[in-house]
Amino acid sequence: MSDEKQITESEETSEEIQEDILVEAEESPVELDVAAEELEALPEDENGEMLDYLDSSLFDDIRQVHVSDLDTTEDLVDQIDSNILQKYVDTISDIAGKVIIEGRVIGQNEKEIIMDIGFKSEGVISRSEFTTKNMPAIGDVVEVYLERLEDENGQTILSKDKADWYRTWNNILDTYSSEGTVLGTISHRIKGGMIVEVDGIQAFLPGSQIDVHPIPDFDELIGKEMEFRIVKVNQLRKNIVISRKALLEDSLMEKRESLLKEIEVGSILDGRVKNITDFGVFVDLGGFDGLLHITDLSWGRVKHPTEMVEVGEEISVKVIDIDLERQRISLGLKQLSPHPWEGITDKYPVGSNVKGKVVSITNYGAFVEIEKGIEGLVHVSEMSWGRNIHHPSEVVQLNDEVDAQVITINTEERKIALGFKQLEPDPWEDIVEKYPIGTRQKGIVRNLAQFGAFVELVEGVDGLIHVSDLSWTKVIRHPKEVVETGQDLEVEVLEVSHENRRIALGLKQLEPDPWPDILDHFEIGKKVQGEIIRVLDKGVILQMELNVEGIIPSRTFPQNERKNILSRFKEGAELECEVTEVNPEDKKVILRLENIPLEVEVDKSAESITDEAQEESTDDSPPSEDINVDESTEIKTVEADITEDEPRDSENEVEGDDEAEK
Repeated sequence: MSDEKQITESEETSEEIQEDILVEAEESPVELDVAAEELEALPEDENGEMLDYLDSSLFDDIRQVHVSDLDTTEDLVDQIDSNILQKYVDTISDIAGKVIIEGRVIGQNEKEIIMDIGFKSEGVISRSEFTTKNMPAIGDVVEVYLERLEDENGQTILSKDKADWYRTWNNILDTYSSEGTVLGTISHRIKGGMIVEVDGIQAFLPGSQIDVHPIPDFDELIGKEMEFRIVKVNQLRKNIVISRKALLEDSLMEKRESLLKEIEVGSILDGRVKNITDFGVFVDLGGFDGLLHITDLSWGRVKHPTEMVEVGEEISVKVIDIDLERQRISLGLKQLSPHPWEGITDKYPVGSNVKGKVVSITNYGAFVEIEKGIEGLVHVSEMSWGRNIHHPSEVVQLNDEVDAQVITINTEERKIALGFKQLEPDPWEDIVEKYPIGTRQKGIVRNLAQFGAFVELVEGVDGLIHVSDLSWTKVIRHPKEVVETGQDLEVEVLEVSHENRRIALGLKQLEPDPWPDILDHFEIGKKVQGEIIRVLDKGVILQMELNVEGIIPSRTFPQNERKNILSRFKEGAELECEVTEVNPEDKKVILRLENIPLEVEVDKSAESITDEAQEESTDDSPPSEDINVDESTEIKTVEADITEDEPRDSENEVEGDDEAEK
């Protein structure tokens, strides 16, 4: 209900009451018994006459204002005395909640301090918000925070703590806007960083913003007062993020620019190891970071920078390069000492013995570090006088301490050749005197090759028995047909070469040469018996008397029937042949068959097997079986000792061919 309506209703009610009173007085007049003292107390006018409160003339001096006149107050203000108006204004307090105001202490009790803040009621503050030292006295003016204008008891609630907090918060906002700095004390550590007290307000300091250098232990900073820059403020949550790194970087930027102008290539600077990576070390030069590459840490090999330096270590470095565009400085540590190759020939002359450590092993040799920055290669050929070393790991391992001898030095390419075997006597030095030609020696078969067998006579000295020197009468296709690895063997020295470090040995020479007797036994034209041991494309091989092999050349067969005829021969079969030639140099006794049938029933399976044998024999047949038959030799056709009824065992033929190939 509006004020105007209330006033109207009140006036109507008052008029009704007055009418009721008048009517009642007229109908039943009452005698008033008023004492004289009471009459004297009644109000009188200026003339001493009694005032009639019911007289309307009493309200003549009261100005009546219509509701429409309330919109304009200028006339009314002009009519008020200015001094009176100011006194009235001074009594009005413009107070609103959630603000900082000043109040005067007007009283105290055991729990609260009472303050006058110019409001209709006094405000109260809990005594717990004050310490004994800063407890205010009556009459002191204190800044307080107006929390509530009225509580449930009608009291105004004030707070000194919140006033201090908001005052600090506003100062922080001003500092943040002006990009200023604040002082704070690191109170404790939390996940991700530290909590810093800034004038009673907690701020968050991320771990990455503590310093420009990594901090190994955050707990060491607790309790320290530092200067910080406010980097982020959340007014809604009242959160503050600060940084010390931002201040340091600004300072370092100035130092960096100054440093780049002052330093030169070749300058020696002091710095602190800031960070270590796999490829190098970052060194803080007092405002600028320089890179110390792993290759510039030492003249020697360095697997990882941690072998040389550690984080936080103070070191001296040399400036080896400056890139002003990229603002990069390359540093060196090894450059502080002379290059180890200076005067290398004087330190390690050829022929001198050295000690070192194996730092690397390759397929061709081992690298030995003589000193930091100087490495020599021991080739596999320089590891032993006689051993056939396939890989350096057979002799040395990584980190082995070894002795070696300097063989050669190349100062231009910075290469040193070392040797192990040179530390031992050379067994080949007097090899001619030790192993005269024609003498018999004992040895061990160490290795077999296609061309012969290697026999170790003494450690470091191997001799070779060529396949041609394994047997007087047999054509040896591989040494394994006669000897085997590890076999103790007696041999004869055939040739010695000190320059080439070679010794030729013979096995057959242990027996007399049987070929003079063979020539007498196998006369040309003589009929002989033999057992088939191989069937090749170039002929049929027979084992005969005196451990002699003979061959029936395939050229002695008609060319158009050659394949069919060869297919009819079986290993193990006995044949009678005629001697046509004896060649001791080539170990050949050439034979021929008489009465070779021109028409032969061809077995297809045997023919295919023979074809395979022909292909194999073409590739692998030794030169001794390359037989040339005199075309003028007369070939007589006689009945061969082969019948059509003989069974054909293709598997046996295959086995024979395989053995022939081997």
